[in-house]
Amino acid sequence: MGMEAIVETKPVEEDKPRIGVFVCHCGVNIAAVIDPKKLAEYAATLPNVVVAKDYTYMCSKPGQQLIIDSIKQYNLNRVVIAACSPRLHEPTFRKCLASAGLNPYLLEMANIREHCTWVHTHEPDVAFEKAKKIVELAVTRANLLEPLEEQEVSVIQRIMVIGGGIAGLFAALAAANAGFEVYLVELSPTIGGRMAQLDKTFPTLDCSKCVLTPIMNEAAAHPNIKLFTYTEVVDVQGSIGNFKVKLRKKPRYVDPSKCTACGICAEKCPVKVPNEFDMGLSMRKAIYLPFPQAVPTVYLIDPEHCLYLTKRDPKTGKPICGVCQRFCPAGAINFDEKPEEIEVDVGAIIIATGFDVFDPREKPEYGYGKYPNVITSLEFERILCATGPTGGKILCPPDWKKEPKRIVFIHCIGSRDETVNAPFCSRVCCMYTAKQAILYKERVPDGEAYVFYIDVRAAGKGFEEFYRRAVEEYGITYIRGKVSEIIKDPVRDTLVVRAEDTLTGKIVEVEADLVVLAVGMRPRKSTLELAKILKLPLSADGFLQELHMKLYPVQTAVDGVYICGCAQSPKDIPDSIAQAVAAAGYAMSLLSQGKVRTIGNVAEVNEDLCSGCGICEATCAFGAISLETKVVEGREVRRAKVDVLRCKGCGACAAACPAGAIKAKHFTDDQLLSMIRALFVGPSEALKAIKVAAPPIKAS
Repeated sequence: MGMEAIVETKPVEEDKPRIGVFVCHCGVNIAAVIDPKKLAEYAATLPNVVVAKDYTYMCSKPGQQLIIDSIKQYNLNRVVIAACSPRLHEPTFRKCLASAGLNPYLLEMANIREHCTWVHTHEPDVAFEKAKKIVELAVTRANLLEPLEEQEVSVIQRIMVIGGGIAGLFAALAAANAGFEVYLVELSPTIGGRMAQLDKTFPTLDCSKCVLTPIMNEAAAHPNIKLFTYTEVVDVQGSIGNFKVKLRKKPRYVDPSKCTACGICAEKCPVKVPNEFDMGLSMRKAIYLPFPQAVPTVYLIDPEHCLYLTKRDPKTGKPICGVCQRFCPAGAINFDEKPEEIEVDVGAIIIATGFDVFDPREKPEYGYGKYPNVITSLEFERILCATGPTGGKILCPPDWKKEPKRIVFIHCIGSRDETVNAPFCSRVCCMYTAKQAILYKERVPDGEAYVFYIDVRAAGKGFEEFYRRAVEEYGITYIRGKVSEIIKDPVRDTLVVRAEDTLTGKIVEVEADLVVLAVGMRPRKSTLELAKILKLPLSADGFLQELHMKLYPVQTAVDGVYICGCAQSPKDIPDSIAQAVAAAGYAMSLLSQGKVRTIGNVAEVNEDLCSGCGICEATCAFGAISLETKVVEGREVRRAKVDVLRCKGCGACAAACPAGAIKAKHFTDDQLLSMIRALFVGPSEALKAIKVAAPPIKAS
């Protein structure tokens, strides 16, 4: 408990604002550099301040009660909190004002921690003078604050999950099991995502598909989930609680209601193309099932390679093929199927679009694309799988005849590497490399496995033990060193991996039959397109930006849109699931009330001044402004319109408008100019230049 210092009140004219200033010690974050009591005493001398107090922790329950009691005792109609960043505690103090019966927008925060004591820790005199100035500006602006009102808007109690990987599946099931209707949208022909391509998962080495398949089937059969596969999001309009989403469903050319997945069509199809599910290491037909456990278990036709759809007889003009249609016993083939445009209304959107893997061709020193026996970790994963190109036998491409007796794994390909704009860690590579090395040793007991690493990051539950098991039980050799190049030994027909052992300082060369590059994660291209559609910001690593790294890791800058899994950042399966369920929880919390409240500090358009130039629409980072056509005095004109549910009150539109037709509530020109003037002539003189607003009486 801290002691409060109360500065005696002074008389203020009845038609003037009545301001209370509350200075926080923030433990020692502020108090160790400046004297909060002296700052409160100075604040009491500023225009229309009737009371000033300091307290150890203003954000604490006793600190908030101090503010509430002061509002009532001194009939305050403005409050200034001199403390930390408003981003952290402004919502807390706004609720505090509302509980005292005062409009929550009659609050001004003076950041004397991040902007003052933290940056002048060793300059207490400078910090105190700067804190005085910051409080002066806050009090000046507080004199001009106006009460703002919020609106309530009804919401659609339906959730869309974009992405059908493990994160999307758990998000959809969490919401569906709670009784919400869910639209699950997946770009590929089947749900399952990257996890469906894996053989086993670390650190338990349980079968990936054995874990995943029941979840896929549960989601597909759930009465509250409507599944859209082979479908992309092409447009999103509206805002929190009321999104209108336009989908484009690609044609399968196979009727799902008739297809029995017998496979006769694929047997008869004459066209073979590289199988993308096997990372191009095997071939599939032009009509195919992505993998045996695919959901939905329905074949589809590849329109780019199907002879019926791509080639015609030059004489008759008829398709040169159609064998699948002739042999299908169920009559499921329909070449007349067209793309389908679908519009749906949802209240919240969860993005779980997953990741792509780094293309090692960007690092030519590793020989990927040049040497066929240099492969990526995801390609090796498909080799390990029983349904993969070799039936689970570890063999070397491209002829699949030689069993590798020495294999080298190389960490951090496309991770922790600024040369390819990837300074971040992909978080899973150390563990999946250990997993793959263990699986190799189990299947080739007389083989040798080497791992070149920068350092081993094994921070998850059971991860360190798993790594130790790879070294101690399976005898896998770990060499701490960055590989400089991989070259071909023409005599022995092997690869030579060259690196410096950073523990000994010696140059190391290891011959290998097969080299596996532990490629890092990259944002999916479809995620970046979705970010443009939804106007979502990206973080420095290119993944979707969360609202706050610590406090709001699944929320975004667009209210009602949530992110999870590897769409937000690289992570493993348990973390992806945990974040997916969190995103679903926030979406359900939003929609469960049946309505949402807008913020009060939104932009406002003066239609008499608006020319419809569209600069504000292009400037708005949140898609909150659109141009609508109106009839004025018999002629059509364009005017800007603000979606109050999307608007964040940032003021960018007001700053950009050449006609001054947009007002940023809570950040008006008068308020901001008064603070600038106060820097030069002091608060009293600054306020004389502007007519101070009549003091608002208490408003809920």
